[in-house]
Amino acid sequence: MKTSDFYFDLPRELIAQDPLEERSSSRLLVLDKRTGDIRHQVFRDIIDYLNPGDCLVLNNTKVLPARLLGVKQDTGAAVELLLLKRREGNVWETLAKPGKKVRPGARLSFGDGILQAEVLDVLKEGNRLIRFFYEGIFEEVLDRLGEMPLPPYITHKLKDKNRYQTVYAQYDGSAAAPTAGLHFTRELLQQIEAKGVKLAYVTLHVGLGTFRPVKVEHILDHHMHSEYYQVTVQTAQIINETKRSGGRVICVGTTSCRTVESAADENGMLKECCGDTDIFIYPGYRFKVLDGLITNFHLPESTLLMLVSALAGREKVLEAYETAVAERYRFFSFGDAMFIY
Repeated sequence: MKTSDFYFDLPRELIAQDPLEERSSSRLLVLDKRTGDIRHQVFRDIIDYLNPGDCLVLNNTKVLPARLLGVKQDTGAAVELLLLKRREGNVWETLAKPGKKVRPGARLSFGDGILQAEVLDVLKEGNRLIRFFYEGIFEEVLDRLGEMPLPPYITHKLKDKNRYQTVYAQYDGSAAAPTAGLHFTRELLQQIEAKGVKLAYVTLHVGLGTFRPVKVEHILDHHMHSEYYQVTVQTAQIINETKRSGGRVICVGTTSCRTVESAADENGMLKECCGDTDIFIYPGYRFKVLDGLITNFHLPESTLLMLVSALAGREKVLEAYETAVAERYRFFSFGDAMFIY
C-alpha cells in the first residue's frame, strides 16, 4: 500500500485558521462505515447518534504552552525552543531554532531572565537537551511565558490559549491538542451523560510526530513516533463493562483510539496500564475495542488519515473527504468534525 493512495486535493482556504466562537457549532459529517451513507449535521447533534449504554472515550491530556521565545545571553540573538519531553527534573528535550546558535554550553534567557536555560547536549535527531533555571513552579512560569505550539499550517496568532485546550484537559504533557475533543462543551458532555452514555478518560500525551509527514513510498516503511499513554482502573472497568453489555465504544480522536487499541488484549479487554506506544493503524487492521470514532479532517497522506481509512475503508473515507471539500467543510485542528459509526 502506497502513501500516494491516501492523497486528496485540499484547497488551502479550507484550512481553518481560527476556532469558532462556539465550540459545538462546528459542522459534523456523519459517515456510515458499512454503507458509505453521508449526512451533514452540526456538532452538537452528535448526541442524537449516541445511545444509552454507549461509552465515549476522551483523552484528558493538557497541552503545554511549550513554545518559548528568548535570546542568547551573550549575543542577544533571538532563539526559539519547543519543549518536547521532560527527561528528569528541570531537564527537557527540546526542538531549537536556529539550531546553529543553540550549541552545548550556550546560556539562554526568556522573559527578561525570569526563565534561564543551559544547553547540555545535541541529540542524534538534532534535538537539544536543555536544563532550566527559575524560581517558583515551572508550570506557572511556563504558563506566563510560553505560547501554544500551534501546528505549522496555522499562521494566525491564537487570542485565547484555552481554545487549543479541551474543556476536560487535566494532565500536562502534550505538544499538540487532541483536536477532536475541542468541539465538546461542558454542557454538551453533561447532556450526553444524562442520556445514559458513559464517559471514560484516558491520557495520551500527543507528540510533534503527529505532524511528521510520511516520506516513504510504501506505508509499511514508515516508523511511527512513540507517545506516553495511561489507562486507569476505572476507565478499564467502564470500557470492559460497555463491551460486555453490548454498548459501543466510541473514541473521541485518533489519540484515544490509539490508546485503547494499544492497551487492549486480544479479546478487546483492558486493564490498568501505562507506557509508550508507537502503534500504527492502517487499512487491514482489526480493531479490538473501538466501534466508532469522532475525529477531525486530517492532512493528505498522513498516518491519521490511514487510521480513519482502517475503520471505514479507504474508498469510503476519500469519497467522504471529497464531499467535505465540495461542501466547504473546515479542515485540520480548528476545523469541523466527522463521526464514523
